[in-house]
Amino acid sequence: MFKPENSALMIIDVQGRLASLIHGADDLIKEINIMIKAAEILDMPIIWMEQYPKGLGTTVAAIKDNLTGHQAIEKITFSGCGNDDVLKALKDSDRNQVIVTGIESHVCVYQTVLGMISEGYQVAINQDAISSRTPTNKQLGLERMKDAGAIKTSTEMILFELMQTAEHPKFKQISNLLK
Repeated sequence: MFKPENSALMIIDVQGRLASLIHGADDLIKEINIMIKAAEILDMPIIWMEQYPKGLGTTVAAIKDNLTGHQAIEKITFSGCGNDDVLKALKDSDRNQVIVTGIESHVCVYQTVLGMISEGYQVAINQDAISSRTPTNKQLGLERMKDAGAIKTSTEMILFELMQTAEHPKFKQISNLLK
């Protein structure tokens, strides 16, 4: 069971021109933004990465504008876990559960998830907030992550899991995000 006090949100590489080429890009951005707002409401740390921003561009404004107060971690490795700053952010979050969003499902998201699993983290992959340029690669990435031990979830499913009850003090704020 994922709980806010044990969980962090991870955003992987939703950058530049590549983000506009992603299958279902508008829906992806909408779902990631819901997760960002929910993480802030539930006081969950956000770990945000950018793959080689000098070459690929920075995070798209539609997401970056919702990350004020957070700092992107630049990386050149496909796996975030191949970057010391990402590993430090994970350790410093003092959380053992990570909810993953971002692109591309079959490359950077996949490799980062495998790295976190090997580091002992429990990983939930939000299929609403993960994509690739093609639906086939998105699906392949999701299947491989699940086979490796990640838990498949959706935005609504994970948010209600985090709250566990309609009596949760943040229930109204979170449920309003889903309307």
